[in-house]
Amino acid sequence: QVQLVESGGGLVQAGGSLRLSCAVSGRTFQTYAMGWFRQAPGKEREFVAAISWGGSRTEYAKSVKGRFTISRDNARNTVYLQMNSLKPEDTAVYYCAQSSWISTNYRGYDYWGQGTQVTVSS
Repeated sequence: QVQLVESGGGLVQAGGSLRLSCAVSGRTFQTYAMGWFRQAPGKEREFVAAISWGGSRTEYAKSVKGRFTISRDNARNTVYLQMNSLKPEDTAVYYCAQSSWISTNYRGYDYWGQGTQVTVSS
């Protein structure tokens, strides 16, 4: 049984930082790409960042490029999302997901975590 568990969300002021973690179990972590998505109230789920299985390739949404960094530790079966210079519009539930290949499309991901809330106050 594959499980993805996010942590690290919370309330932060604009300009602040948070680091999200996603621990994966039940599958060979190092052979799968990982992604982060987010969904704000009343909006569709949107792509945030993705990383290839080995970590050599990353993709970012334009809205977060230069502020967010995705990374992974294959020894710990964990993927991270470092979020700096946070803005109120970054407020959303953040989900990690696992895919057979790196993708910006949520349809390419077959396992998802339960999500963690990030709230950025102005």
